[in-house]
Amino acid sequence: MGVIGIIYESRPNVTVDATALCLKAGNAVILRGGRDALQSNMAIMKVLRQALSQANLDSNFVQMIDKPDHSLAEEFMQLNDYVDCLIPRGGDGLIQNVIKHATVPVIETGVGNCHLYIHQAADIAKARQILENGKLQRVSVCNALESLLIDAAIVEQLPDLVAGLIQAGVEIRGNQKVCQFVPQATSASESDYAREFNDYILSVKVVDDYQAAIDHIDRYSTGHSEAIVTEDYQVAENFLADVDAAAVYVNASTRFTDGQMFGFGGEIGISTQKLHARGPMGLDALTSYKYQVRGQGQVRS
Repeated sequence: MGVIGIIYESRPNVTVDATALCLKAGNAVILRGGRDALQSNMAIMKVLRQALSQANLDSNFVQMIDKPDHSLAEEFMQLNDYVDCLIPRGGDGLIQNVIKHATVPVIETGVGNCHLYIHQAADIAKARQILENGKLQRVSVCNALESLLIDAAIVEQLPDLVAGLIQAGVEIRGNQKVCQFVPQATSASESDYAREFNDYILSVKVVDDYQAAIDHIDRYSTGHSEAIVTEDYQVAENFLADVDAAAVYVNASTRFTDGQMFGFGGEIGISTQKLHARGPMGLDALTSYKYQVRGQGQVRS
């Protein structure tokens, strides 16, 4: 692709991951990390550039912006003559800021308001395991569960399903039916259903039927990862076709949306857009096409 710019927040591991993936795919990379991890990032960058030199590669293939002020970041986002692609890594605020101000092409990544829909034909033991893994295994990541939907036909199963979450300290925010069956729940606001909490909070809604669940997901999903638990084959196939997201699961945790889990090795991010790259982005997503045509005088008639 050429020169890839990465704008990210307070995770120094991105410095290493992004550099390795970009170089492996044949790109130069310019990194702009957050203020909180600046010293760590600079120390890592020094080691990376030394390693490139030792391997007889130009250390300038990897560069870092060492002044994390916002005006410089905006200037970086508009270097169309020098940067071929910009990839933001972080929360919704960072990503939306890049989309708003960038003139360089942007690959939108990361924001995950991920849903689990427990259908009336679900295996409840399986549903509980998937729910707890999706929410508790690591709450701060983009493929963690943020919202639970359950059919009204099996609402009496809800207290048992969320008991483990409550014991682990998860706050349940739900609609009136949820609060009726789960005494520990508090009333959910409209914004709760639209949020990526990245915290021990789960929005829950009792839905009338399959179509109501699809309508809710269509309205609030960020297009990252969505899952259903059901033993009804046709409902499962319908869900796979009806839900518009980068990764759609039947009877499995959304926590699998990850470059390593998908067999890509490392990942540069998880794209929630539809052009060029979607879902976990491995090496292939960091390349583009060039058509090389060799002729012997052919002309078009």
